[in-house]
Amino acid sequence: MKDGFISVACGAPKLRLADCACNAEQSFQMMRSAEKAGVKVLVLPELGLTGYTCGDLFYQDALLREAEEGLKTVLEATRNLEVVAAVGMPLRVHNELYNCAVIIQKGRILGVVPKTHLPNYSEFYEKRWFAPAPAEAESLPLLGQEFVPFGAGQVFRCENVPGLVLGFEICEDLWSPDSPSVRMAKDGATIIGNLSASNDVVGKDAYRRQLVTMQSAKLLCGYVYASAGAGESTSDLVFGAHQMIAENGALLAERRFEGGLLVSEIDVQRLGYERRRTQSLGSGNGGCGKVFALTEGKTKLTRHVSPMPFVPEGKEDRDGRCREILLLASLGLKRRLEHTGAKCAVVGLSGGLDSTLAVLITGLAMKMMDRPLSDIIAVTMPCFGTTDRTRNNAVLLAEQMGASLRTVDISQSVRSHFRDIGHDPEDHDLTYENAQARERTQVLMDIANEHGGLVIGTGDLSELALGWCTYNGDHMSMYGVNASIPKTLVRHLVGYLSRDGEEPELHDVLEDILDTPVSPELLPAVKGEISQRTEDLVGPYELHDFFLYYIIRWGFAPGKVFRLAQHALGRKYSREVILKWLKAFYRRFFTQQFKRNCLPDGPKIGTVSLSPRGDWRMPSDAQAAVWLAEVEALS
Repeated sequence: MKDGFISVACGAPKLRLADCACNAEQSFQMMRSAEKAGVKVLVLPELGLTGYTCGDLFYQDALLREAEEGLKTVLEATRNLEVVAAVGMPLRVHNELYNCAVIIQKGRILGVVPKTHLPNYSEFYEKRWFAPAPAEAESLPLLGQEFVPFGAGQVFRCENVPGLVLGFEICEDLWSPDSPSVRMAKDGATIIGNLSASNDVVGKDAYRRQLVTMQSAKLLCGYVYASAGAGESTSDLVFGAHQMIAENGALLAERRFEGGLLVSEIDVQRLGYERRRTQSLGSGNGGCGKVFALTEGKTKLTRHVSPMPFVPEGKEDRDGRCREILLLASLGLKRRLEHTGAKCAVVGLSGGLDSTLAVLITGLAMKMMDRPLSDIIAVTMPCFGTTDRTRNNAVLLAEQMGASLRTVDISQSVRSHFRDIGHDPEDHDLTYENAQARERTQVLMDIANEHGGLVIGTGDLSELALGWCTYNGDHMSMYGVNASIPKTLVRHLVGYLSRDGEEPELHDVLEDILDTPVSPELLPAVKGEISQRTEDLVGPYELHDFFLYYIIRWGFAPGKVFRLAQHALGRKYSREVILKWLKAFYRRFFTQQFKRNCLPDGPKIGTVSLSPRGDWRMPSDAQAAVWLAEVEALS
């Protein structure tokens, strides 16, 4: 489907135990509902045509015959349905009885997958009735159809949707250390369906959830898990119809103790990218199942797409992320200070968010080494655009932290430089701005030399992506602690330290810094207020961080990034605004690579990094024409 999104569903029909005709009707009605909802892959529960809890009734020819008749009914009733469905039933093959998933589409059987691992402990007695899947797959005449593939480990390829390959396993197969899904993933399966009948006891749902999500992460796949529910015998057990849809370690949708369909979308394009990137699953050319086709179209998105992918949405998760990032960044700096024997750390403190975070991380590193915070030299360097608000906040922050404060007014130095190069100070062009940034870097470097210290970089990941830094100005340092922290996350980190940090006396000044507009303050203030607002010039960082995540982390094309941005942020930003800044992002990202190719060292914090020594290798003279043309076509 368009952009790789495949609509999938778990189904939980209300069955009647051993009433195959009724269960067959429930199954095909659910398939019709799935088709109407645009679902392309549907997974129904284990042994759903008979019920899982039939016990010794599985020995009865009457039940097995009626199950076969029930499947024929399903096939006849769904011959015009495109949805690929997995139906559970007992099936006799070579005088053995197997617990099977029958994979059907348009009234034909694509394949029959028998269960490999049969539980025979506690409440489970499957070896009493069933045989495990045979070692070798074969094609057999089954249920009135010739040459039906029969065997575990089959994969079913969609011939017209790249990357859509299906595999199916049954309940205990997931619990086993050698799950058939491992082999299927190596053979190319990107979506694994699990037909299950897992009863509920206290705490078991959490364990199942971990199994499903971790299997999807380990195999870089989508995992669709449908367990039995209403209608199963409650003589000794309760079945809660646990339904889950996971993708690469993330739980997209979940429901328990309810019937009906649970629908979400799995992004096989994203999974394919990750498999190519990690090269951990091989070529994916094996498997023996039949191919199938789907009508191509645009899948309606119902899955949640976070508007700020770098920032967890729940407070508990967000606070945990903040703690982890601050620990990693400060440990990285601690190691660098120890290795170099630096006598101090020099930080240019502007009163803005980035330099605030940098000095706070530096403070954490100093505490780890049991060094006084006076070993931090915080340098404020007011010039033409500096406002009283930012200067006062910088001074107050340094004083309250206990850092050594130095104020170096660079105005005269910059004016002298203008005279040296013959630049008119009334011409507020790029030279006017960059001269200030480079003078500040020179001051910091020389103070570090004077005191045997390191200059700590303050620029963040978002600025590096956009090239929003002055080459050999704020672009340069001796160690960049913020280099892989995006702007949207910088704000939350400072906010976390304001609320929950160990220095409550910093709260007021940090809150005022958080409330200050983001600005480089390189143009003169107007009536004492900041005149140069970064997001007015380069666009909202909320949008740019969204673009950055999906372009760099997942390699998505412009059209898909735009579609996701509309889905996640369309209520806040118009189509035209999103397109405007998406185009700006690509243009700036390509033209500013030369700055990233000579970055100072800095610790990798998250899954997106632009370090030329680590995650991102790109020539500075690469052309953006292909990407910009696609953005233009969206207009």
